[in-house]
Amino acid sequence: MHTREKLIAAAEQLFAERSIDGVSLRQINSAAGQRNSTALQYHFGGRSGLIRAVLEKHRGAIEARRHDLLDDYEAAGRTDLRLLSAALVRPVALELSCTDGGRAYLRIMAQLVNRPGRPEPGRETTDPTDSVYRWRELVAPVLSEVAVHRLHLRFVALRTTYVELARRAEEPPATDDRLFTSYLIDLITSVLSTTPSPETLDLLEASRLRRAEA
Repeated sequence: MHTREKLIAAAEQLFAERSIDGVSLRQINSAAGQRNSTALQYHFGGRSGLIRAVLEKHRGAIEARRHDLLDDYEAAGRTDLRLLSAALVRPVALELSCTDGGRAYLRIMAQLVNRPGRPEPGRETTDPTDSVYRWRELVAPVLSEVAVHRLHLRFVALRTTYVELARRAEEPPATDDRLFTSYLIDLITSVLSTTPSPETLDLLEASRLRRAEA
């Protein structure tokens, strides 16, 4: 394993176990067996570059899986919210069985989507070739305007997916994740299909009026 790969492997484990902000770059260097204190900066430029490298390690396989499922969805030519939910969940759920840092990746992603003030994942909102961007575009017409633009249920679905997968990843590996994955797809389908109550709609309207008066 080359230096770059050793640093990525050490980082994903430490980020998962101690949190992204709870481990120093020096500790990552040491865990990767690097005596040269500048090795990490040389390869990644710093913490942000290292985090991107950890995510990119897993991104290619996840992207390919999701695009395949979205291709199947579009080829079917019918609206099916559970199929769209499955296209969100299944590609990342398979990381539970990835022995090369997959479970650590899921725990890291849950940290990222739960960071205070974090918007919908940035790259996916602007890159049309990204599978989550494509998923968001396909699911939007199935949902109400309120669900998309006021309640942001697409982001709730993303966040719930990663939080639940991270919780599973923290447990000892199971012999079979099919039931967990199927139930998580059911849960995400329910999140996306939620009909706002009259109380919620009234509060949304009151919030809109307050902002308009400000």
